[in-house]
Amino acid sequence: MNLKSAKILIVEDEPQINRLIELVLLSDGFYNVKKAYDGKMALDIIQSDKPDLVLLDVMIPNIDGFALCRQIKNDSYLNTIQIIMLTAKKMEEDILNGFECGAIDYISKPFSNKILLARVKAHLKNITVRSINYKNIEIDNLKKIVSLDGKLINLTKFEFEILKIMLSAPGVVFSRAQLLDYLRGDGGFDVSQRAIDVQILNLRKKLKDFGSNIETVRGVGYRLKEDN
Repeated sequence: MNLKSAKILIVEDEPQINRLIELVLLSDGFYNVKKAYDGKMALDIIQSDKPDLVLLDVMIPNIDGFALCRQIKNDSYLNTIQIIMLTAKKMEEDILNGFECGAIDYISKPFSNKILLARVKAHLKNITVRSINYKNIEIDNLKKIVSLDGKLINLTKFEFEILKIMLSAPGVVFSRAQLLDYLRGDGGFDVSQRAIDVQILNLRKKLKDFGSNIETVRGVGYRLKEDN
């Protein structure tokens, strides 16, 4: 897929913000952009012309963003759509709720145009990279599932993202701050770096023997052991 030809739907009930996002995308070369101003209008567009990515505000009329996100992710035809939540909500509970609904990312308003574009491009690139394989583990980017020795492993949203980051760059050391910045998008909510240690601990347990490949670099962060 040509990145700039990706189908992007903006779901935002504030006309000025909706138009601003559209202009940001158009100015960078994205041309297949549609807009919706409420949940029902968005769902009609999604069902008639399935987008690759949806920029979804939480506080929209008719069907709120969380409910719409769930509806998309519970549909076997639509669930490969990438969803980035755009909202003024900054509480950690809201961030987690968005991820639990199936969102891939979360950007708080007011947002940086550069960050918005960077996130859009990063997640659209993930669509073209269907799977990542490393030793006896495989990540399916579209279905958001992990297989170990052919068996599905149930990971949380954060655990999945941490594992994907590490599998994409074996041997590279990621600091706790880097992992945290990636998970929380634009820094729109405040959690301790200690949360990363908890996610790594849980991830190692779920991955059993493979978990030993996630190495602690004392005083720095974590890395995935290179396959020599």
